Amino acid sequence: MIERGVRRREWLGQRVWLALALCCVFAAAVQAYRISERLGAERMRVEANHRLELLAAAVDSIILRLEHIPGTLELNPDLRAWLLAPGDPVLAARVQAFLHALNDQVGARLIYLLDADGRLLAAAGRDTSAAAPGEDLSFRSYFRWARGGLTGRDFSVGEAGEDAGYFVSRPIRDGEEVVGVVAVKIDLGVLQQALEALEEPALIADSNGVVIMSAVSGWRYSALEPMSALAHATARASRLYDDEEIVPFVVPLPLRTGSPPKEATLPALVLTADGAGRLDAARYRVVLKLLERTGWRVVLFSNLRSLRAEAFSHAALVFSAGTVLLMALAYLLQRRRIVRQKLATQALLAEANRVLETTVERRTRSLRETNERLQREVAERKAAEAELRTAQDELVHAARLAALGQLATGITHELSQPLGALSTLNDNAAEYLRRGATDKAARNLELVAEMVGRMDGIITPLRDFARKSPAQPGEVRLSEAVDAALRLVDHRLQKQGVEVVARVPATARVWCDRGRLEQVLVNLFGNAADAMEGCPTRRLTIEIEGVADWPDAIVVSDTGRGLAEGVRARLFEPFFSTKPRGVGLGLGLAISRDIVHEFGGTLSARNGEGGGASFRIGLPPHKEDKA
Repeated sequence: MIERGVRRREWLGQRVWLALALCCVFAAAVQAYRISERLGAERMRVEANHRLELLAAAVDSIILRLEHIPGTLELNPDLRAWLLAPGDPVLAARVQAFLHALNDQVGARLIYLLDADGRLLAAAGRDTSAAAPGEDLSFRSYFRWARGGLTGRDFSVGEAGEDAGYFVSRPIRDGEEVVGVVAVKIDLGVLQQALEALEEPALIADSNGVVIMSAVSGWRYSALEPMSALAHATARASRLYDDEEIVPFVVPLPLRTGSPPKEATLPALVLTADGAGRLDAARYRVVLKLLERTGWRVVLFSNLRSLRAEAFSHAALVFSAGTVLLMALAYLLQRRRIVRQKLATQALLAEANRVLETTVERRTRSLRETNERLQREVAERKAAEAELRTAQDELVHAARLAALGQLATGITHELSQPLGALSTLNDNAAEYLRRGATDKAARNLELVAEMVGRMDGIITPLRDFARKSPAQPGEVRLSEAVDAALRLVDHRLQKQGVEVVARVPATARVWCDRGRLEQVLVNLFGNAADAMEGCPTRRLTIEIEGVADWPDAIVVSDTGRGLAEGVRARLFEPFFSTKPRGVGLGLGLAISRDIVHEFGGTLSARNGEGGGASFRIGLPPHKEDKA
């Protein structure tokens, strides 16, 4: 009783220490998660700021490259002269030529020349088709700034379906009077491509807080924060965004009042099929940069999902490592306890070993005698199996010789004609040689060689068929085996007027012993000929099932009387035959079935749908498939 209480207290103490250790491991994993998340957030902030710096540098480089063009045009005397005398065709031609030449050099999207009333006088660039002379552009902000004697800078959506662009304008003065305005439209397509190339969503908003560029088309012309009534009225009056409806952004961003936060979390921005943004469950980190020259804001959204997944993996790694250490410690403690128990039980084991030695000795003697008896029985069984295999081979060979005897009449008939022709050709050749007609003698000798080849073609399949050899499975071309079997029964089939239809592709192959497969086919062809004797239609059909290279089965069908129900049930029984007494032994189909089973196939029979019998030889799979 006391020992049981001690064990129980020890068990409870181990469980308490284990629970405390697990709590420590969990706390370490939580701390690892926080540290990893903090370091990852700092790394993400640095990377996001780097991307923003690159975007800001791209914006500055694109605008700075062309921002000085209006100031250069202001110094051209021809522009001032034409504005003072707009009806002079010579000045008009010179100004047009100058603008086109300048645009070819600088590559601006458009260069505008407007009079003091805001009417378009001349334009050069890629969008001149949308700039009609005489068009009134006085409502544009960049014109009003320049008309007031200042440099105008403004983002605006172009007229007549033009792409949006950044406009820089300068006044042209005659003394103190502003007589015209020159403006350059800067293409922002490179910035749009840069935004689309980013792995994470980003946008550029103008000084009104309206998104003017983004890889997410549904964000364009949406306000990051509510626009004031004055800003809205000014944008409407100057048609900054053409007829686009300014809608609120998917989530509000505080960009005007106070300092923007270095980090803010938002619902995830998931791109839909139409390019718009909708809300989901994850969160994003927002980083913003103000472009002082243009007053634009570049906003980058960094997905925190990968950051948190990385932090979770680090926490899981720490938890796993702590768990492994605890398991190792528990293993050592358990091993120490087991060693103590092992020492305590050694004495008992020694006594039990003595008893076991006596028992084992007695059982070993009994097992030795049983093993010797089993070895004798195994040897006797192997000898019986060898004798059975030999008897089976002898039976197969006997069936082959029996089939060969049935074919002897037809083969004798096929050989008698070539032999008679050989005798005649030999006599003719001798006579031609006696007369000196060597060319005719040579022709007769050629015919003799053809006859010998024909006889060899008859004898070779017969010799191969009659050869006694053990089964040697290998890759067999099915068409060659079928042709060899048909040549052996050809005389019989012709004599009975049987039409042969063979649909066996030349590429069809099977894994078996060719000689034994031919023996099965000869037996099936002979049985089919017997079954069709006396029938008005005699047709033997050989076809395959499955693919052309490695078919699943060979089907041999006839147009005979078919199989009765009682006959089909006993068809493969040894010594069962439907032929008259004295014709056959009734072993052909039984031996054929055993041959097919030996190379891994099946042999079955059924009545055909149009009458007659159909025998199906199920073929074994390819050797590689069997492996």
